[in-house]
Amino acid sequence: MDSQDYVASRALATVLFLSLKMKRPLLLEGEAGVGKTEIAKILARGLNRPLIRLQCYEGLDISTAVYEWNYPAQMLEIRLSEASGETDRSAIERNIFSDDYLIRRPVLQALSAKQGGAPIFLIDELDRTDEAFEAYLLELLSEYQVSIPEIGVVKADEPPIVIITTNRTREIHDALKRRCLYHWVDYPTAEAELEIVQRKVPGCNAALSKELVGYVQKLRTLDLFKNPGVAETIDWASALTELDSVALDPEVISDTIGTLLKYQDDIARIEEGEGRKLLEEVKSELAAV
Repeated sequence: MDSQDYVASRALATVLFLSLKMKRPLLLEGEAGVGKTEIAKILARGLNRPLIRLQCYEGLDISTAVYEWNYPAQMLEIRLSEASGETDRSAIERNIFSDDYLIRRPVLQALSAKQGGAPIFLIDELDRTDEAFEAYLLELLSEYQVSIPEIGVVKADEPPIVIITTNRTREIHDALKRRCLYHWVDYPTAEAELEIVQRKVPGCNAALSKELVGYVQKLRTLDLFKNPGVAETIDWASALTELDSVALDPEVISDTIGTLLKYQDDIARIEEGEGRKLLEEVKSELAAV
């Protein structure tokens, strides 16, 4: 993970190691923007494995996530068979319900992958789907297989490395959690976040990096509608670097706050005076070091 510029805690590195060794899915929970999705990406790069991503959303169904049949091609094959005089309905059915007419969606792709070894299968933001789809995944997560009524069970020759992420907009059922190892991905400490900024935005002024990380850390102690994640910290550091800033001041914060906070109520609260107070505290603390 270090070689891929991901600053990981010992606990996170340990649970990833165990997930790989035990061949168990890994469920990552945490606030949006703390780097859960990035973990799957760096695993794919670090292990040189293909990454297959299933982006979850409300209304996601089996035909989009798992498989569907190529109905136009099947109809064409039926008509060609009839035109050629084929009358054995069982033979026609076996032909059209074969691999040639199966459209593989992300779940089936993850189970069928051959080239480059077992893939990293990212099921991203599972909490956005409904409980019915979550229940459908139980067979996949316990047996690394799915059942297709027309052709039977499709089982992975080598289990994919499954990473599931959730932002906890709803609770994930215990039945799914039992099939996974679990880790809560929290906001990083100030030291870890500073290292992240230094790695991801190497052109950022050293003094500015300390100030902006200290400022973000204090923002997260407020009762904001949405705390800034690590992704927003990196965006803010990049924006300040593009503006050639060397230190934080109220004006530059006001000009760039939209890269850090994404809700007007939060922005208004910071610009009404709380932001200035936080900045004074950060500069005072850094001057005392």
